[in-house]
Parts: sequence; structure tokens; C-alpha cells
Amino acid sequence: MIKWKDEYSLGVEQIGEQHRKLFEIAGRAYDFLKDEFSIDKYDQVVAILEELKDYAVYHFETEEGYMKSIGYRKFLSHKVVHDDFIQKVKDTNLNKVDENPEQYLLKVLNFIVNWIDGHILGMDKKIIAG
Repeated sequence: MIKWKDEYSLGVEQIGEQHRKLFEIAGRAYDFLKDEFSIDKYDQVVAILEELKDYAVYHFETEEGYMKSIGYRKFLSHKVVHDDFIQKVKDTNLNKVDENPEQYLLKVLNFIVNWIDGHILGMDKKIIAG
């Protein structure tokens, strides 16, 4: 599972704290997935996905506000990537969650973890570089 590394740091405290929170949500989801004693995971899976979606929207608003405040030239293309991520999370098929919550959550987590890693190290680092 993904863990916070110094290379994810952008040097903007508020954004860094929010990135850490995304890692925390993903970590909590992964821990829940590994919990052998939890039998009916449907409600928890849905709650974690909703929390992730809501927090991502909040974080992207903050990050986009920061980009605007510094006059970041690639703001619009960055925003499109954020919007695409939110849409993919919103398009989560809850019927698949009900059929096999563990497998579906793992698939969603892999997508999220890979996205967070690639996005921070790729696109977000460019914000600081100018």
C-alpha cells in the first residue's frame, strides 16, 4: 500500500496536509479490506468511497485556488484531470460493490493509489516548478 514519502512534499503546507489525508483514507480502506473479522463490508465500502470523493472535491478546490493565486499557466488542463478523477469516483458501480466488496474495493484502491502517486509526482510537482 502507498505510504507517505518526502518526495510527495510540494512545500505548500495546506496542500501537503490534504495529500497526507488522502493517503490516510486510502490506508484506512486498505486496513479495513484486510480485516478478516468484518463480515458485511458493503456499508463500510460505500462510506469510504463517499468520504474519498468528498475529500477529493474539497482538496481539489483548495489546490485549484492555490494554482489561481499564483497564476499557474496550466491551471485548466490540471483542473480537467481533477474533474476526470472525480467523475470516475462518482461512476462507481455500487452493484459491483455489493457482489464482491473486497475485490471491488481493492480494484478502486489500486486505481486511487496509482492515481495519487502519479498525480502528485507528475502534475502537482509542476505547480511548484512554475
